[in-house]
Amino acid sequence: MRSPRNAIAALAFSAAALIGLAVSEGYTDQAIIPTKGDVPTLGFGTTTRPDGTAVRMGDKTDPVQALQRKARDLEKFEGALKACVRVPLHQAEYDVYVDHAYNIGAGAFCSSTLVRRLNAQDYAGACEAILMWRRVGAQDCSEPGNRICWGLWERRKAAHAKCMGAQQP
Repeated sequence: MRSPRNAIAALAFSAAALIGLAVSEGYTDQAIIPTKGDVPTLGFGTTTRPDGTAVRMGDKTDPVQALQRKARDLEKFEGALKACVRVPLHQAEYDVYVDHAYNIGAGAFCSSTLVRRLNAQDYAGACEAILMWRRVGAQDCSEPGNRICWGLWERRKAAHAKCMGAQQP
């Protein structure tokens, strides 16, 4: 039998989810621009330096520093989730939503259809809303044969499946 959902305040991003996020982001020891028109990222997809300024081309890191930065970055997105989600969640749901907030930004997450559905206790509908985030600019990443952002669509499908799995008894 599945354990009940927990109050948001009692949850924290799991170690397994942190490793999953690091793997999905990929690692680079030097700042790169992952897609045309994007901002520089470093380590496991971090866009800010420890002092809070933006990552700049030429910045470097190592795996330990990169993972520490990722954990600090995630605290911000956990805070956003705890500020805008008012319903209890399973750990798997919490991990999916923190990862999603990390990927789309705290403001976009908190003002999203996903959060509106979640706060209405439409848990399955909130999971479905993950698939609404399928665009990079004008590109629909879910289009068959897409070579520009297929990885984003694969990530969304995986998050959706994990979220829906949390809905099962």
